[in-house]
Amino acid sequence: MSDGPGPMTGRTEGDGEHLVKDQPARACDPVFQHGVVVGFDGSLSSERALAYAVGMARRSQCGLVIVHVANRLPATVWAGCEPPVFVDLPDHRTEILGLELACADFLAGVPWILVERGGDICHEIEEVGREYAADAIVVGSTRGLLGKVFGSVSGRLARRANRPVIVIP
Repeated sequence: MSDGPGPMTGRTEGDGEHLVKDQPARACDPVFQHGVVVGFDGSLSSERALAYAVGMARRSQCGLVIVHVANRLPATVWAGCEPPVFVDLPDHRTEILGLELACADFLAGVPWILVERGGDICHEIEEVGREYAADAIVVGSTRGLLGKVFGSVSGRLARRANRPVIVIP
């Protein structure tokens, strides 16, 4: 079954296969089907969630799908007297996070991919979980005033997801 070029593949030093792409791995790849999805943004709570998800994937002998929901910065472009055009400016943090993850020793031996999405964090993590038929979603807890005022990502995800959500403090 060939749907065109698949995701980029490579090897980490610990023989853990990794892919970096914003499209799902091929449906025939059993490693990532029924794997563990983890939300990751580089924060301390997401690092703890990633560490837990790595252990979970290692124990279950399945793949790890790391999701980074990028901030898309809207910019207005004026062209003379034309109406304004809104442009999505990419967030390059995903590339930096991908390089850091590629060098991480604790990911050795676990097949993993990094998926970049843009949009609502809860919706995108849940959508990736659906695409990969994930057995579980792991996220870090949200602390602070913004989480209390607007509702935490972990709380909203736990209420609306169709698969188990594990919230790591």
